[in-house]
Amino acid sequence: MEQNVVVAGWGQVIQPKNLSEMPKDPLGMMQAASLETARMMGSKKILSRLDGIMIVRTLSRHYSSPAEQLAAALGAAPKFTHVSGIGGNSPQTLINMAAGMIAENKLDSILVAGAETYVQRGTDSEKVESALFRGIPEDYPGDDRIGTTPLENLHGMEHPMQGFPLFETALWANSGLDLNSYLMKIGKMWSSFSQTAARHPYAWTKTIKTPEDIITPGPLNRPIAFPYTKLMNSFVTVDQGAAIILMSESEAKKYEVKNRQKVYFLGGGYAEDRQRFMIQKTDFTSSPPLRAAVKKALMRSSTPLEKVDCFDLYSCFPCAVSIAKKMIGIKDDDPRPLTLTGGLGFFGGPGNNYNLHAVATLAEKIACGENSNGLVTALGWFMHKHAAGIYGSKPNPRMIVEDHGIDRKDPLAGENPLVCKERADGPGVIETYTVIFSAGQTPSYAVIYGKTKDDKRFIAQTRHDPEIFKYLMQESRVGQKVNLKFDSYKKLNIADPA
Repeated sequence: MEQNVVVAGWGQVIQPKNLSEMPKDPLGMMQAASLETARMMGSKKILSRLDGIMIVRTLSRHYSSPAEQLAAALGAAPKFTHVSGIGGNSPQTLINMAAGMIAENKLDSILVAGAETYVQRGTDSEKVESALFRGIPEDYPGDDRIGTTPLENLHGMEHPMQGFPLFETALWANSGLDLNSYLMKIGKMWSSFSQTAARHPYAWTKTIKTPEDIITPGPLNRPIAFPYTKLMNSFVTVDQGAAIILMSESEAKKYEVKNRQKVYFLGGGYAEDRQRFMIQKTDFTSSPPLRAAVKKALMRSSTPLEKVDCFDLYSCFPCAVSIAKKMIGIKDDDPRPLTLTGGLGFFGGPGNNYNLHAVATLAEKIACGENSNGLVTALGWFMHKHAAGIYGSKPNPRMIVEDHGIDRKDPLAGENPLVCKERADGPGVIETYTVIFSAGQTPSYAVIYGKTKDDKRFIAQTRHDPEIFKYLMQESRVGQKVNLKFDSYKKLNIADPA
């Protein structure tokens, strides 16, 4: 007989920048979060009785067998262990998988844990921005380490801080607003996220930022990649950890806490974009797999969108939230919260693991009766992989055993990838762009994505010309024409405004 799945326990930990003792590594943070989870369940023994342990892959430190290492640290001997791939979708994807195993009576209790320790405490420490994936070895077997194509890398588009602004520029063009009006709209949304973070006990930053603080470049808020300042980026240099324990409802009854609502996992969804890379995308203002993942979660959980109490939309950058709202159908005047933590820019963006903090936060809100249910979303790379989950205080009458298996077997959504022209010459039309800034707050180079006259995708840089940079940043140039020429010496496509 299929079991209902319960989030029986949850815990979050944070390691301040200034410490008097030796700092914990990610594994130590996972152990601490797991112990916090057991503490709130009222039984440390639960950790030694775990049937399964799943680990969100760490990016700040490499472990050869983290699930087994955590099991040893907790005194556990699980029947099943698993480590995720790379991507911010990982926690919810693991939860979807674990829930299916518990519902099918394969296992009774599964710990999902993750943590990162990116804070630099030594004067000789490596800069994090230049080594975001320092915990991933060169021989890592999965291709999910790759977020961009070699052609994109050649043109200076490789990291999220360079790629997500391309979505924002396209959204700006689509809005019809002038730049300042558009940025103020984004700034107001991001300011509200900072207010949420200020109230969260495990948030990394608790300083409320005004819209003007967020959108105005300055010494402490330097421009990173147009139209984003530093405060519009994820805050990755954090030490944070989280853990949850999923159980069958029958097993969870042993650990019920008086005056706390049960927290049920009601349903999840997962989808991947057929257009995996930015250079393959048809539309920079939408995400068919995000829509598909949420649609699955809503249907499987028997929860209409209008009955969802609150959201935690994955918020690595403002555009991710804006596109999620558009795909899910959340209106600008919807009063329901879009974040429960404050998001990756203020709460903190601990590698792949942010979403597990969102789930733990939602579980607490449901358990104490603040919300009756909620929807969380999570994404990997450039809107490529998406997971969604719905949690609530009442069980779901529908069976969920097969859901994760169905998603893994057929995850793809959206149109086929666009054909790309590696060497572009002749006229072209801009579809989106960004200007990348140096640490000295001056424009370094511009990247343009567009279509050639034969309707093929191109990527190009512009000449290093302050007037061109100014031209691109004064008003939206999406839809404008450019002249393309392949520079055989630099191996780059060069775009000049027509």
